[in-house]
Amino acid sequence: MQPDLALVAETREWLAKAALDLRAAEFEFTARPPLTADITFHSQQLAEKSMKAFLTWHDQPFRRVHNLLEIGKQCVEIDGTLEAVVQEAATLTDYAWKFRYPGEPEEPSVAEAEQALSLAREAYGAILARLPDEVRR
Repeated sequence: MQPDLALVAETREWLAKAALDLRAAEFEFTARPPLTADITFHSQQLAEKSMKAFLTWHDQPFRRVHNLLEIGKQCVEIDGTLEAVVQEAATLTDYAWKFRYPGEPEEPSVAEAEQALSLAREAYGAILARLPDEVRR
């Protein structure tokens, strides 16, 4: 049975946006000093968009929120093997807003940014591994 072409296209769009966040986060490490607030933001976005791609592929509606625990819970309902990855990635939720506005705490450390990107990459990889080839192209 052929997959729904619209579903394939929409899932690919989410994954393409996630890949852009990955590229942005990686690139921001090349700045001197690294742009750690932006790295943590793009890490959160990478995890979020990956999860939304997974939900899209499984034709599951989701709210337009940045809460990775909420989004991740929906993913776990589809595939329980994602639970550990989702729990780890959920710690990235606050980076959707933290450090983004004046008056926020100091910039995150390089170590914090590295950890955030590592968690986001793990979530991204776990999601990709659970999606069919036709959406990963």
